[in-house]
Amino acid sequence: MASLRCTRLSLFTRYGPPEVVHVAEVEEPHAGPGEIRIATRASGLSPGETLIRSGRLRDLVPVSFPYLTGFDAAGVVDEVGDGVEGIVPGAEVFGMSTMTRRAANADHVVLAVWAPKPPSWSWEEAGGAAGAVETATRVLDRLAVPTGGTVLVQGAAGGTGSVVVQVAVARDLQVVGTAGEHNHHFLRSLGAIPTTYGPGLADRVRALVPDAVDAVADCAGGALPELVVIAGDPARVVTIADFDAAAHGVHMSHGAPADETGAALGAGADPFAEHGLADAVALAAAGRLRIPIAGTFPLAAAAAAHALSETRHARGKIVYTH
Repeated sequence: MASLRCTRLSLFTRYGPPEVVHVAEVEEPHAGPGEIRIATRASGLSPGETLIRSGRLRDLVPVSFPYLTGFDAAGVVDEVGDGVEGIVPGAEVFGMSTMTRRAANADHVVLAVWAPKPPSWSWEEAGGAAGAVETATRVLDRLAVPTGGTVLVQGAAGGTGSVVVQVAVARDLQVVGTAGEHNHHFLRSLGAIPTTYGPGLADRVRALVPDAVDAVADCAGGALPELVVIAGDPARVVTIADFDAAAHGVHMSHGAPADETGAALGAGADPFAEHGLADAVALAAAGRLRIPIAGTFPLAAAAAAHALSETRHARGKIVYTH
């Protein structure tokens, strides 16, 4: 009988500091109907998983152990599931696993949604792209700011915020982005008007943009009362980072592939913006979308990657190389 083939992946078996994250070998996964499997070249660290790992969200997001980490990855297709057309082994792609079948921080990953890897992107950019572009698309779709309107992006220099900025600029929106002063040149390079976060934000935004801000995309959390004042209406604020959203009348956006949205995230989940991946490919081809990389780590250094994420000062996406 042939021996089982194994793959490496990142996981944790209890709540705790970054050091509880480690690499284990498990039986390799296989593509099911409608899925593909890749030999991974790079995968992204999901910042929300550092909060889960720490135990800070245990009452809001209960998990079962072991918890297998990661949702987005890029690599070379090596297995195609039944019913999948238009792709063959050897193709270079980026994409996302499902919410219920995580484990994208692994040497072999099953993807539920994917798109061709843009030739202009490095493997590191592609590995950290899918989650950020899907989230940015989903949030901006919900806000539905008209062409020429203004959106404030809170936490604009992070892995997701920097992509929200670029997608918004590509939609011909004026973007004001908050970040520390050391990241202001970076935000200008993305097409945003930078300002600092913290008390007095409403006054600073008003000085930069005399006309009203149409909407706010919150990628940082912790400032919803002032963001509601800036937007003028809680319905014009969407957060992906603040679990107190409901107390302020603000929508917290989360999504999952259409076949599991209700089961994985409940009835309040937003429609999964799978079209964001195809949009990202087009924007990359036009030179209008890059995925800023804050740091790269070998999979075995997952604890160090989590430690960097927890500083909340990483500019761009943190990525594992495989």
